[in-house]
Amino acid sequence: MRHTAGRVTEMASFDVPEFPPSDHPTEGEEAPDFTRPLVTEEYWEDVAFSEFAADAGAALLVFYPLNWGGKSLYWWNEIRERGWGGDDLGVVGVGISQPFDHRRFIERQGLEYPLYSDPANGVAQRYDIVHDLDGMAGITEPRPAVFLVDGELTVEYAWVADVWPESPPYDAIESELPRR
Repeated sequence: MRHTAGRVTEMASFDVPEFPPSDHPTEGEEAPDFTRPLVTEEYWEDVAFSEFAADAGAALLVFYPLNWGGKSLYWWNEIRERGWGGDDLGVVGVGISQPFDHRRFIERQGLEYPLYSDPANGVAQRYDIVHDLDGMAGITEPRPAVFLVDGELTVEYAWVADVWPESPPYDAIESELPRR
């Protein structure tokens, strides 16, 4: 309860659900390859993740909640402020939004990072990180997760959320990134 100007109001409460165990790729394993529309501010086209990672030399694959939500906005702002990405590392997101919504999200947020469009959440299924949204039969999104892979898709670092909502451990991830 909270007291406000002589009134007692109820504080909103919510459950912090735990995710079931996941058989996601871990360090030393090969990350699943996939091809989906890769969206930038200018265009989108089907691009294999293996091609993206090989071109960048290493890739940070960020699975994130639906565009426009507070978590997504916060995560991408944090990643941008930390200056992740560059000549030795490609940073890319995977979300369930359609390409045109990703493009709007990139434009309005000033994101410098491309986003894979995966409306059916099939990439999250391949990585075993599907999150069934409570009370919405058949609606899923990826569980929050981050995978650092080399140019050949070998996982060098993996983090997958244990509870919802949980944000990535930015300092731990940053310590694993290629040195700039």
